[in-house]
Order: sequence, then C-alpha cells, then structure tokens
Amino acid sequence: MDLTSSAFNHEGFIPKKYTCDGTDVSPPLKWNSVPPGTKSFAIICDDPDAPMGTWVHWVYYDIPKETKDLPEKVAPTEHPANGGKQGINDFRKIGYGGPCPPGGTHRYYFKLYALDTMLNIPPGATKNQLLEAMENHMLGQTQLMGKYKR
Repeated sequence: MDLTSSAFNHEGFIPKKYTCDGTDVSPPLKWNSVPPGTKSFAIICDDPDAPMGTWVHWVYYDIPKETKDLPEKVAPTEHPANGGKQGINDFRKIGYGGPCPPGGTHRYYFKLYALDTMLNIPPGATKNQLLEAMENHMLGQTQLMGKYKR
C-alpha cells in the first residue's frame, strides 16, 4: 500500500495549518494498492520523539473498505461523516490532535493498516486498545512521515 498527502511529502515538513500553531485540522490522506480481502482500515498517528515517550495524535478505525482517501479536517467526533470511529489521543480528546512539539524537530508517523475484518470496538479506544484488537487481522500496512518544528 502507498499512503500520501497533498499537504506534505513523505519526510517533508507538515504545514502549520495541521498543527496546534494553526487551525489544528487533520491533513488530507490518500491510499492505493490495497491488499485483497481488506474489510476495513485503521489509522494511527504518533510522535516517537516526544520527551515522555511516543505521543499519540490520532486513532481512527473501522474505516469502510471502499474508502481510498480522507478529506482535510475530519470532524473530531466519535463517528465522522466519512465513516468509521475515532479513538482518544494523548491530548485526551476524540479525533485528530496536530503536532505541538515542546522543542526541536519531531517526526509524525501516519500509519495506515488494512484489516481483514471490521473491529467493532466502541469509539474512544486508545492506541493500545486498537493495536490489541488489530492483532492477527493485519493484511498490510504503510506509513507517511512528516516533520514539524516550532
């Protein structure tokens, strides 16, 4: 699978708009080359460079198999209009929370998973709960990394 964004290139800088210094909306994402048998997708965005350990910015799952992209500004609700369910991030909020590093340049990994099932876990799951539910259901995964410095 390939995961891209029209807002930034892999290993490029994430525009301010998608961070806590801007309007803090999720960037547009697009994917292709989906594995056969995919029933749903999940997305995790996290920052491994956070001082207290990996910081989770987005948990999104049960994205319908027909979905091949996400628009900019996915609503921060449990059940977004484009389908699926959103979990809780490390800001303790539902939906996307953009880059907001305390200092230095941080890397943000948008990870896309193709799954052989709908997970059917309630909205509000944490990254760890999602990873546990996805165990033995991953058909493929890819990632897009962007950087941000304040």
